[in-house]
Amino acid sequence: MAGQWFESVPEARRRAKRNLPRSAYAALLAGSERGVTLTDNVLAFDELRFRPHVADLPVEQEQATTTLGQHIALPVVLSPVGAQAVHPEAEVAVAGAAAAAGTAIGPSSFASKPVEEVAAANPRLFLQTYWVGGRDRVLARVERARHAQAQALIVTLDWTFDTYRDWGSPPIPEKLDLAAMARFAPEVLARPRYLAAWLSHGTLPDLTVPSLALPGEPPPTFFAAYREWMNTPPATRASIQLLGEQWNGPFLVKGIMRPDDARRAVDAGATAISVSNHGGNNLDTRLASIRVLPAIAEAVGSQIEVLFGGGIRRGADVVKALALGARAVMISRAYLWGLGAGGESGVKNVLETLRNGIDSALLVVDCASVHDLAPDHVVVPAGFTP
Repeated sequence: MAGQWFESVPEARRRAKRNLPRSAYAALLAGSERGVTLTDNVLAFDELRFRPHVADLPVEQEQATTTLGQHIALPVVLSPVGAQAVHPEAEVAVAGAAAAAGTAIGPSSFASKPVEEVAAANPRLFLQTYWVGGRDRVLARVERARHAQAQALIVTLDWTFDTYRDWGSPPIPEKLDLAAMARFAPEVLARPRYLAAWLSHGTLPDLTVPSLALPGEPPPTFFAAYREWMNTPPATRASIQLLGEQWNGPFLVKGIMRPDDARRAVDAGATAISVSNHGGNNLDTRLASIRVLPAIAEAVGSQIEVLFGGGIRRGADVVKALALGARAVMISRAYLWGLGAGGESGVKNVLETLRNGIDSALLVVDCASVHDLAPDHVVVPAGFTP
């Protein structure tokens, strides 16, 4: 089943649930508190409607665009998500799928695979970083990204360490020692395909985050790195400007939800922003990302590239976000479910499904290219935006 083609992102989610141990699947769900923002990120797209054209429609639809200095074959970038050890190849599999689709990946600084391995699988790499460990350590990681030939930097600012969930957070061990293996053995044995995949690679899930290690240091465990992050004072505007100056290349500020913050990113010299609420995996009852996109896009105009993340589940969602001002979208849950469902082929399947959906939506709104999309291609109901 894991290797068979599927026709939708929700089906990828169902297959990931069948394929993964219970705790591993739960780690992919995200959300916080009651999950209000997580749910609204998805459902808000249903409030946006198309008015279809008929006859004289374009024969072909062009999806290619550029972002952060890179040409991509479709307006979908694979967003940073940490600890993808739900599959033996983790971020390397995701990078390979993105490369095959002709698009970029933004591996997390909390990734399960070193940035160098991910870059080898896909040269269109935008390395993500948090402000973790103070100025010198952050800048040292920037240099590591440069040496790995990352094409751009993603600076994520919207994390508040609030991950309490009414449905309970999955148990994740500090390390996979004998006690942890005994605890999780019943879950793993109930998923023979998952177990077989790891056995065929001759390894066990690695719960370290190697991209956060500096030269000569052992990779920290996920929770050790998380504790370092929690004890680091938050980034300031000056910090962001310093990062941009030290990087001296394209960089994106991720987590923008207000027009005034978008304008500050412009002032800091950012190349791009991502309108995002961290997938609802943060302080709950934040607005859905798509609800604030139009005002932010209008506020910055052509001064900066606007990307979008939050709730993308189908190609029509991509087209709606582009019509309301995004240059491209960033997906996370969708490709993680593909990874859990079928590894690299599952991620490829998700991207193919989105590509086909984008084609269909472009045809319906009579656009030969994603660059022809405009706000009047979408019907926005009264009260949708704040």
